[in-house]
Amino acid sequence: MKKPLIIIAGPTASGKTALSIEIAKAVNGEIISADSMQVYRGMDIGTAKIRKEEMQGIKHYLIDEFEPWEEFNVAVFKEKCGQYIQEIYSHNKVPVIAGGTGFYIQAVLYNTDFKETRTDSAYREKLRHFADIHGAAALHNELARIDKASAEAIHANNIKRVIRAMEYYHQTGTPISAHNEEERKKEPAYLFKYFVLNLPRETLYNRINQRVDIMREKGLEDEVRALMAKGCTKDLVSMQGLGYKEIINAIQTGEPLDSAFDKIKQETRHFAKRQLTWFKREKNTEWIEKEQFTSEKELADYCISECQKIL
Repeated sequence: MKKPLIIIAGPTASGKTALSIEIAKAVNGEIISADSMQVYRGMDIGTAKIRKEEMQGIKHYLIDEFEPWEEFNVAVFKEKCGQYIQEIYSHNKVPVIAGGTGFYIQAVLYNTDFKETRTDSAYREKLRHFADIHGAAALHNELARIDKASAEAIHANNIKRVIRAMEYYHQTGTPISAHNEEERKKEPAYLFKYFVLNLPRETLYNRINQRVDIMREKGLEDEVRALMAKGCTKDLVSMQGLGYKEIINAIQTGEPLDSAFDKIKQETRHFAKRQLTWFKREKNTEWIEKEQFTSEKELADYCISECQKIL
């Protein structure tokens, strides 16, 4: 018999954290973060990481567990998340996955098989060299030529993921997006409720802009400088996170910070749009239009009542 799993997803700044805590309190749950950046230590402001005092006594997993220079990807997430789900069940509690990285959530929910392919160092180096000479956008265009779906899902600045997708195609002759699509056809491994929070576009964008302004006030520039002082460079996957790459670039080029923060707002809005596109493709989700609820409490009460159906 499948065990219960609750998922709260949606675009950045949609209110996932607050809702996940209310649900976890109501269902005797513990929370696993499905955020590809909050897992890193020292990256607090730019990731809008939940603070200890905001957790309200609810245990959180995959927050502050890796250093920014350590390897963290979907395969690592799936392994860690699976371990934590079993640990939560052993406490007779309910796992609640909360986050905006849809690919990570999908990997756990459908027990995605990440086919091992050998590392082709020469091919990777060839692609890195291409990106150095022609730029990340040109490399991304090459990916779009062979795997349009992956190009739509992967940001051009995420050179590591672009190279990984191209390497998979180079070795197998199959787009990695096609492999992922086959995996999506699997039966889910859990009895689940999968909520996707949504807001009117203008409201969401205003929330994103306000969040970035708060990050600036809290000292995002100082946080980035501290990470750079520890040896973090723009080539690290962690430093490709929204807010980090733009500030590093501004520090290194002398670009005005006002311009950098405007770019962060713009890139975050684009990111939220891509997140929504991803979640629209997912099966068996329940979209929560937040403006239809009169309060956060009414929203939480509704979601909790829906969760009770699988508990």
